[in-house]
Amino acid sequence: MRRLSSALVLLAGVVNLLPVSGAISAARLEALYGVAFREPNLVVLMRHRALLFGIVGVLLVVSAFRPALRTAGLAAGLFSMLSFVAIAWLAGEVNAELRRVAVVDVVASAALIFAAVLDARTARAGAA
Repeated sequence: MRRLSSALVLLAGVVNLLPVSGAISAARLEALYGVAFREPNLVVLMRHRALLFGIVGVLLVVSAFRPALRTAGLAAGLFSMLSFVAIAWLAGEVNAELRRVAVVDVVASAALIFAAVLDARTARAGAA
């Protein structure tokens, strides 16, 4: 169960690392989100956001191999992804790219929740 749990956390980590490519340019951000980023200040904010995804992604990847960091990784990943899903849902109508991001975030969040359940079962079995 530990390997499956680690694989699920690793999967969520990769999902969070994918948007890091948006830190490169406004064009890459536009390709990722289907939104034209013409205002330079907004580009700066979105590029910074891409780097923050990198932090969450790296934490998840490392926590896949370092159980002592697992709780922090799960918390950061779930908060990041589920907060985006909530914001997108509350916004109402979003473009196809943002809907795709929200769906991927729901799937990756489910993977993290399943990993947490597996970890809890493993801990209980080890304590018995």
